[in-house]
Amino acid sequence: MTVIIDYGVGNLFSLKSSLAYIGAESIVSGDADVIRKAQRIILPGVGAFEDASKKLASSGLDKVIKQEAENGKYIMGICLGMQMLFEKSYEFGEHEGLGLIPGSIVPLKGAVPDELKIPQIGWNALNITGGKDDLYKYTDNNTHVYFVHSFYAKTDEKYVTATTEYGIQVTASAKCGRVMGTQYHPEKSGKYGLEILKAFTELK
Repeated sequence: MTVIIDYGVGNLFSLKSSLAYIGAESIVSGDADVIRKAQRIILPGVGAFEDASKKLASSGLDKVIKQEAENGKYIMGICLGMQMLFEKSYEFGEHEGLGLIPGSIVPLKGAVPDELKIPQIGWNALNITGGKDDLYKYTDNNTHVYFVHSFYAKTDEKYVTATTEYGIQVTASAKCGRVMGTQYHPEKSGKYGLEILKAFTELK
């Protein structure tokens, strides 16, 4: 069973609906005991890094996520949820992340050519790097998925499982051990996103 963490931030309904569509059992919960009993954890997120981090910390679920990561549980962050898995964010200040994947969240502005719009919004191709990751067992290279973001993860290439080209190679997904994240929204990426979610829910 997969638990979608409810801490007041994220597209919970669309994500749960996507999992139901592929026949994956899931529950939306902010209960620490429910999260600990689940086989897999999804950390969603939309909005500002600082606000989301404060909400997660105030619920005490930041500590639960870290403990479950130490216990070897599969954890997947989506969009802002992925960014929160990293050590630090420089989104309107400097903020501490969960520290489960080495690296920092930095602005697209100043990194990509000036003529490109920020936020990056829309469908873009995945460049699956370093061999076929478990998350992409049903996914072909150059598959298009849906992005909407103004900041991205800057990390060592050994943690990057896919990039997307937006003037530069932007981290599309990353992984450290059993902790992984997607900058794009699989729940908004049609059949290709469903295949990625299916692959995650099959991890044991």
